[in-house]
Parts: sequence; structure tokens; C-alpha cells
Amino acid sequence: MSEVAPAKSLFHPSRRHFLLRKLHSLSGVVPVGGFLVFHLWTNAKALQGQEAYDRAVADIGRMPYVPVLEIGLIILPLAFHALYGVKLAFEGKSNVGKYPYARNWMYTLQRVTGIVAFLFVGFHLWEYWGPKWLGRMAPEQFYPALSANLSSMVGPVPLIGLIYLVGIAASVFHFANGLWGFCFSWGITVSRRAQATAAWVFGVLGLLLFLLGANTAIYFSTGSRLFGSASLGARTGVDVPTP
Repeated sequence: MSEVAPAKSLFHPSRRHFLLRKLHSLSGVVPVGGFLVFHLWTNAKALQGQEAYDRAVADIGRMPYVPVLEIGLIILPLAFHALYGVKLAFEGKSNVGKYPYARNWMYTLQRVTGIVAFLFVGFHLWEYWGPKWLGRMAPEQFYPALSANLSSMVGPVPLIGLIYLVGIAASVFHFANGLWGFCFSWGITVSRRAQATAAWVFGVLGLLLFLLGANTAIYFSTGSRLFGSASLGARTGVDVPTP
């Protein structure tokens, strides 16, 4: 009579690795991915001028238990997703040279953009979230600080503004492609048709999110917009930033 194999303990290395991968995938969608969308949308209020932007930031600040929510729902999940993601990126082996298929390229780009996004988010937090928590920057100082920082020139190039464009592109691609991987790994998109449809849907979502973030970054960098009315800032009575 054959013996029944004992169930693997939660602390068994293979089981622990499986659960961490699942948790990493989930955290990239909720709450980290959700916060990315919310953050890009809130920052886009800057296109209406400082008054509208300050009002949006103030509305967030009036939420109950903001520090607890920031740490518990943003910083800690973001730290886990970023640090474990870096670990996975260095452990993964790219084979696009041997098998140059689309999904292999997406796998490689997911790791590369994850590293770029990790560096960019750390840079962004260092510049704004850290000083806010240390009491060195008030919320109403964010708009002028972003305007001055992103529009600062190195020769003919607004270097920080360019860094923000690259960082936004990497973050959005990582999120949109990660949504495809999440749906695949969690068994939501099983058939090839469902996977192809998801690729198109998340591709369009990623493009829209990038345009939203890029429009804001370009506005802070140059005072111009990719799209939208050029008179929005004038309606608020606040001057638009200039390089």
C-alpha cells in the first residue's frame, strides 16, 4: 500500500518561494499599482495651476490616519515589492538571444524596467516624501519645488525633467506588463485569446497612463503640454512654471 506524501510545510523553501512570488505579484497590483495610478492622476491636477494642485494635496492630507495609511499601504508594500523584485531580477536568466520571442522580451523588459523604476521611485521619495516627513517641506511647497526642479537646465536639457520622463515610462511599463503577468499567473487569462486580449487592454492602459504622467512632467519642465488647454493655468490666477 503506497504512503501518502506529507503536505509541505509553509516554511518549506519551495513553498515559501511560491508564496512570496504570489505576494510579490499581488502587491504590484494592489496596493502599489493602484497608488501609481492615483499618484499620476493627482499630480495631473498641476495642469490646472498651483491652486488646484494644492487643493488636491490638501484633500489627501485631511484623510484620517494619513501617516498610518502611507506607511502601511504604500511604503511597506512598495519596499517589499521593490526589494524582492530586485532579487528576482538578478536571479532570473534572460534567453532573448537564444529565443527572441515577444514574451521573452517582455520578461527581460519587466526586469530592466523594474530596476529603473526602483531607482526612480527611491529618488522621488528622497526628494519629496522624506523632506515632508522630516518637516522640512510643507505640502504647499511641492508645486514650486517640482517646477524649479524639473525645469532646471543642464546645458540645453531639463535633465531632471528628462529623468522623470524615463522613470515614469519605466514605472508604467512595469505596471502594465505586470498586470498581464498577474492575470496569467493567477489563472485569470487561461486561453491564448484571453492572453492576447489582455495584452492589448493593458498596453492601451499603459500608454494612457504614460501620457498622463508625461504631460505633467513636461508641464513642470517647460510650461508646455502634450495635450490640454494652454489656458488652464491662467484660469486659476497662478502663473505656469517656466524653465
